[in-house]
Amino acid sequence: MSTVAKVLSTLIVVLAMGAASAHDPDTMSAWRLMTGDDAPKAWRGWKSENLPAGWKVEGNVLSKDGEVEDIVSTDTFGNFEAEFDWKVSQGGNAGFFFRGTREYDYIYWSAPEYQLLDDAQHPDGKNRLTSAAAAYALYAAPAGVVKPAGEWNRTRIVVNGAHVEHCLNGQKVVTYELWSPDWKAKVAASKFAKYRTYGLAKQGLLGIQGDHAGSLFLRNLRIKSLP
Repeated sequence: MSTVAKVLSTLIVVLAMGAASAHDPDTMSAWRLMTGDDAPKAWRGWKSENLPAGWKVEGNVLSKDGEVEDIVSTDTFGNFEAEFDWKVSQGGNAGFFFRGTREYDYIYWSAPEYQLLDDAQHPDGKNRLTSAAAAYALYAAPAGVVKPAGEWNRTRIVVNGAHVEHCLNGQKVVTYELWSPDWKAKVAASKFAKYRTYGLAKQGLLGIQGDHAGSLFLRNLRIKSLP
């Protein structure tokens, strides 16, 4: 092989490796960690500029105990994939919100919610529409997937255009299409019907609910934007 051919061959290999790396969904540089040392910069209170009282950062765990202010991301997100571990205390109730806006008094009046719940000991666990991993009040999640209070669960959420996926402990448990006729009908039949822009934003804030009693722990929360 000539010197020129060798150079060209090496260049092709390098370019191919770079392209593969750029599109590898598990490349760590594509993910943004939002717990641990980055948590105070990644989150702020719904009504305050900083991480509010009652929220704690210890190691790679973000937690709260008792009723505290909801927190929202300092940045906005449109299409994204998020992963995190979570657990709640007995009877615990919280939620993870996305594409929230500030036009209402609370983020959950504009943002769809992935429910975080102790199904066994919270009343919401008796209804699959409001149980763990459900798209709160709209799309039901199956029973028997969430772990008991005090044990870590693993969540994955994909929001890509109108398509949304909820995964819990390695299982895809909910899928739906925002703004579809089915989705609009479900919103119209729910308590969100009075909030005319509920779930319509194509980009917005992430949020974590804190205004319920009990403890919530989140770790290894990371997010990456999708095209």
